[in-house]
Amino acid sequence: MDIKKDILWRVYLVYLLMALGCALIVGRAVYIQRAQGPYWKSLSDSLHLAYREMDADRGTIYSEDGSILSSSVPNFDVHIDFGAEGLREKGGKRFRERLDSLALHCAALFGDISPARYRQALLEAYQKKDRYFTLRKNIDFRQYQELRAFSVRSGRNHSGFIFEEREKRLMPFGLLANRTIGLSRSHVDAQGRTIGSNVGLELTYDSILQGVNGKRLVRRLSGGAFVPVEGSEIEPEDGKDLLTTLDIQIQEFAQGALMRKMMANEALQGTCIVMEVATGKVKAIANLGRRPDGSYYEDLNYAIRGSEPGSTFKLVTMLSLLEDGHASLDTKVDLEQGVWSVGTDLVKDSERHGRRSVSLQEAFELSSNVGMAKLVTAHYGSRPEAFINRLERLGLGGATGLGLKGESISVIHKPTDRIWSRSTLPWMGFGYGIFLTPLHTLMVYNAVANGGQMMKPYLVNAILKDGRIMQSFVPETLGDPICRSTTLAALKKSLEGVVENGTAKKLKTPLYTFAGKTGTSKVSNGQWTYADGVYQSSFAGYFPVDKPRYSCIVVILNRPGAQEVYGSDVAGPVFREVADRIHTWDILSQPLHASVRLQDSISIQWSGWGADFRFISSQLGITTSDSTRNSRWARLTYAPEHSVGRRLTVQQGVMPSVSGMGLRDALFLLENLDLQVVPVGRGKVRSQSIQPGYPVRKGQTVLLSMG
Repeated sequence: MDIKKDILWRVYLVYLLMALGCALIVGRAVYIQRAQGPYWKSLSDSLHLAYREMDADRGTIYSEDGSILSSSVPNFDVHIDFGAEGLREKGGKRFRERLDSLALHCAALFGDISPARYRQALLEAYQKKDRYFTLRKNIDFRQYQELRAFSVRSGRNHSGFIFEEREKRLMPFGLLANRTIGLSRSHVDAQGRTIGSNVGLELTYDSILQGVNGKRLVRRLSGGAFVPVEGSEIEPEDGKDLLTTLDIQIQEFAQGALMRKMMANEALQGTCIVMEVATGKVKAIANLGRRPDGSYYEDLNYAIRGSEPGSTFKLVTMLSLLEDGHASLDTKVDLEQGVWSVGTDLVKDSERHGRRSVSLQEAFELSSNVGMAKLVTAHYGSRPEAFINRLERLGLGGATGLGLKGESISVIHKPTDRIWSRSTLPWMGFGYGIFLTPLHTLMVYNAVANGGQMMKPYLVNAILKDGRIMQSFVPETLGDPICRSTTLAALKKSLEGVVENGTAKKLKTPLYTFAGKTGTSKVSNGQWTYADGVYQSSFAGYFPVDKPRYSCIVVILNRPGAQEVYGSDVAGPVFREVADRIHTWDILSQPLHASVRLQDSISIQWSGWGADFRFISSQLGITTSDSTRNSRWARLTYAPEHSVGRRLTVQQGVMPSVSGMGLRDALFLLENLDLQVVPVGRGKVRSQSIQPGYPVRKGQTVLLSMG
């Protein structure tokens, strides 16, 4: 009996101990799940590591004089990890000591909410142990520096601050050449693919500008947020820079003139291109489209979009007739008083002039559709292939070679095409039924100005890396001259005659000479038909006549019912304003010649090495201040009966003024400040890409425009 009781007692004891053990296990499990669940979950998340890409800094796009056209600036998102060691140690003593000063600092820095509201938000996030509290998004570099300096003072590596850098693309000149420079708006989708919506140079040279991304090891926090693991980055390789052919001054001239005329005429769209005759460099491309609210924006690059060129194409017709020996400038043609029948269709001149027998030159000066259509039909009607072959030999049968993605391919119909009819060839003679970009047309006019040699248009001078030229581009000729010298002389005479006696004579100026051709054509482009009465106005030409420096084309699509539609009234004035302003700018930019006597000059400015300064001053008999006696660098400003010499102060980390210096002095000074120097042009420094007084860092690139 005693044995049985003893056994039962032992069994009950074991059972009780097991029940207590089970209760303890269940209780512990409930406690871990309920009370410590968030902690263990966050600890689990912290063990998940992954590599994420670090974006490379996108390259900068410069104008030819070194002005920044498109560049990337860093923006930052700021988060706080309230589980960081430095914020939780000693019961959060450090956090509570710094809370008020952090709230005050944020309120003063961002100016959005009061210090009290910042304090409340920060305290609530701390109490919740928020591992990824968003303090502020899209702060600039100055705000980032101030906030980072404050956070470091709060405890290096323990402050909990997380700074995420992102790139923001800026175009300092806004609308100027916006569509040609392009936009950089690529992003990564949910599947990790890069989706881009770039255009212009940003798209064409995307692989060069974007660089190579780096990698960063990140640790996952609860809620799916990631924080970087310090010291585990693979640095990105920044993109290369582009030095374009664009001249920001000429671009402003073109954009302003085009904008003013389009606004006055309420035009739908327009473009203005300026090209350097001798090289084919595109100095300016302005593109404007009208928005529904009446404002204008660079919505599309109309310079490289095809349309029927209209009467500016008559230069090509003239070239074919003269070069193939079918006519001379004195050849007579009957203009039929401005109306001529081709089967059931009528060819009409834009103005009813009542003229009949005129010379080919007069027909060109009058911009007669009838004259061009009759001559093309008479000499190419039985063999239209000869006329089309001439167009293709001029390079009008494909792309221009500019290289911008999205450029239209020209359309030249052939007798084998279904669309070919009896009226196709005569209409082609005055620029209908053929689709060319404005740049195509400008290339022909530029070739005439360039002694018959057609140049390949280009937009990029060089590709740079850390200020060093990695690849340069030079002027390139396209084949043989477009015609014989006798034909070229006749074409030039005809273009000059348009301005002297023809449709552009009211644009003539006594200040300089220019040559060109007006164009007025009805539009049929899918949106509009010829019956809608929408007109395209154009003008193409070059200046000055004796030694052409620039060629230019203006094409404007007018609104339905516009009062002004003729090329001489709409596009011509834009050409004239651009030419006026370039001509004036060139005069004002001319350097003083050595033959000009010192006392006759208005002023002379010189900057450079102190010893050279003192030598020049002594030779000119100029008395300068004592401050320049032993200075390393100095600047001289001289005018009749007035001269000033002053010391140039040079500080490490601050951009000095090198305006007026020769390249030798500028290189010596800037390279001693550990700056990379890229000079553009020859002569003395005219402008610098980083303005005097701005902070600079070691290895930063400075572009110097010489002149």
